[in-house]
Amino acid sequence: MAEIEFTSAQFFKALSEHKLIGARARATGAIVCPPRPSLPGTSAGESELVELSGEGTLATFTIIYIAPSAMIAAGYDRKNPYCAGIVTLKEGPKVSAQIIGVDAHHPEQIKIGMTVRAGFVERGEGDAKKTYLVFEPA
Repeated sequence: MAEIEFTSAQFFKALSEHKLIGARARATGAIVCPPRPSLPGTSAGESELVELSGEGTLATFTIIYIAPSAMIAAGYDRKNPYCAGIVTLKEGPKVSAQIIGVDAHHPEQIKIGMTVRAGFVERGEGDAKKTYLVFEPA
């Protein structure tokens, strides 16, 4: 993968290109997502950016009825809740994101361990437009 700085801006740039990236420790192979410059047990420069498959399983989830302002702007509220979860990626790291393609009104139908895949959702307009990571059932 091309050399990319380890910054949140670069992570969101990769998301805008519909890529999910992480950082891998060269010595151990351990991967974190989102990437950061220093991984546990390593020094700066001892890790590299890697593109992740985006495939994983749902480790846990919750339904959110009282949304933060960004999600309210996206149309979520007490009458239109959304699902947020932790996904264990095929490569190992766990990442949190919104889970789409599930019925937040019927959480009993959402299954821990179900296979999910990464998706990318754009929110905002003009200069405020940003791409966010989401997961959906595979």
